[in-house]
Amino acid sequence: MAKQGKLFLIPTVIAAETENLVLPPDLKTICDSIDYFLAENIRTARRCLSAMKMSKPIQELNFQELSKKTNAEQINTLMQPIFQGKDIGVMSEAGCPGIADPGARAVAYAHAKGIEVIPLVGPSSIFLALMASGFSGQSFAFHGYLPIDKKEKHEAIRTLSENLRKSGQTQIFMETPYRNNPLLEDLIKVLGKNDLLCIAKNITGKDEMIKTQTIHSWSKNKPDLHKIPCIFLIGNH
Repeated sequence: MAKQGKLFLIPTVIAAETENLVLPPDLKTICDSIDYFLAENIRTARRCLSAMKMSKPIQELNFQELSKKTNAEQINTLMQPIFQGKDIGVMSEAGCPGIADPGARAVAYAHAKGIEVIPLVGPSSIFLALMASGFSGQSFAFHGYLPIDKKEKHEAIRTLSENLRKSGQTQIFMETPYRNNPLLEDLIKVLGKNDLLCIAKNITGKDEMIKTQTIHSWSKNKPDLHKIPCIFLIGNH
């Protein structure tokens, strides 16, 4: 019986052309030892590994898609190389796999099958935004995407604000980049003028902006966030 492989959680860059700035130097060595990769976005994964200047040709590596649409039976098939003694790397489209990412499903499978899971250090837009917000890092909640429907979105924002008032827990959320500007308008409309909002735009990128200020201040000087990856946080100082 072949020795069982391991599941490596491989971080990718958040902003383009930042591999040398945000990824640890030993990541290349680890990736050089892996032939099988599960990726949320195969094109992004190939580009990230190519930028690391892997010793193996990218064409010789095996990439399979692992998305939110991948079912349990498909995950079982994708993970089979591990039972043949091969290591597998899981790569998110951006940042750390398993955090707001379908890679968590491969990790859950690994734990159920007694497979060793090894997380590797790398950037996470969620945690970098929290670190730089000035809000509580002792208690926080990430809510992913808010509802698209405006009425439901406004209700969700009110719920987040109520959660913050009751618990002091930092509330973190995001939006599809082309809906960022309407979301900011909704936040300004629903939240109180003295409520604090942090916007973290294009984290680790050349035009990175992480700023915390009152809703009143944001209303006076609204940044253009259209099609730019952002993390939003409401909290207390």
